[in-house]
Amino acid sequence: MKAPFLKSSLAAILSIGMATSALAADATGTWLRANGTAKIKISKCGGNLCGNIVWLKKPRKDTENPDPKLRDRSLIGSRTILGMKPSGTNSWKGKVYNAEDGKTYSGKMELVSSNKLKLEGCVLIFCKGDTWTRTK
Repeated sequence: MKAPFLKSSLAAILSIGMATSALAADATGTWLRANGTAKIKISKCGGNLCGNIVWLKKPRKDTENPDPKLRDRSLIGSRTILGMKPSGTNSWKGKVYNAEDGKTYSGKMELVSSNKLKLEGCVLIFCKGDTWTRTK
């Protein structure tokens, strides 16, 4: 009686472990912000992850950039996720550029499911986050 139970328990544990390790490698792709205003493509940059804006509902310039020379550039194509390094299973830490205020924050990302990515930008102990959905 114990052998079939142990076999099925072991199979369940192994399948959970395999799903978790597969999920860890899949934060790359194109993600839609929760408010639907932007799509960001996350890809590998060296051993890290970076993200560039690939679509905006209302295209605009990077007018809040602290560098006056960059304020006339289009936000489409600009990098907003900067060098996210692995910090655990399905999580990364790095920097996040917020084009809405022109500031760069400490950031973290967590792949909460194959189609949901939680991103947070933090100043000291105060963090603001957004959960993105995988898109095409």
